Amino acid sequence: MAAPQWETHPVTPSRFDDFADVVNPNRRATHCWCLSHRLRQQEIDELGQGSREEAARRLCARKNPPGVVTYLDGTPVGWCNVGARSDIPRLVHSTKIHPLDDLPVWSIICVVVRGGHRKKGVTGHLIEGAVEYAASRGAPAVEAYPVDPGGKRMDLTMAFVGTRAMFEKVGFEVVGETDAVASKMPRLVMRRML
Repeated sequence: MAAPQWETHPVTPSRFDDFADVVNPNRRATHCWCLSHRLRQQEIDELGQGSREEAARRLCARKNPPGVVTYLDGTPVGWCNVGARSDIPRLVHSTKIHPLDDLPVWSIICVVVRGGHRKKGVTGHLIEGAVEYAASRGAPAVEAYPVDPGGKRMDLTMAFVGTRAMFEKVGFEVVGETDAVASKMPRLVMRRML
């Protein structure tokens, strides 16, 4: 049996359908297009002229697409929303996730594994791919804002923020705390220097 083949690529317009297959396979207009944690509602409405899908498509056409898609043997299995913190208005204006310093970090704000592909090692490849993408665009470091559930059960609707263990496995270290919570748990600041 051949070893699994992993690839991760920025979500350019030609990869938009692969991204959609991970985050919104039924293409429901009101479901997640991974916009709410990146843009304010007014910005989403203006960018997509009322269509969340169109707003997501237009983000993918920018110089720095809003994240990466991971493939396992050619099938899109994961999505990571990552970009320069300074380009993510929801983080720039956040009253709960403050910058630790002046370092122009890139931030991971969402990690999604496609249904049917969990527990296969997708997140490690996905986060590594996001880090490589950020490095290729000159990022000095990448941050994430996960929770540390310990033995507690996490509400799956909030699982997109990730867990401490998930990021520690790929070299991130806890460097601070936020005032934000997910699934009633405090969110950490984790960073990987590049």
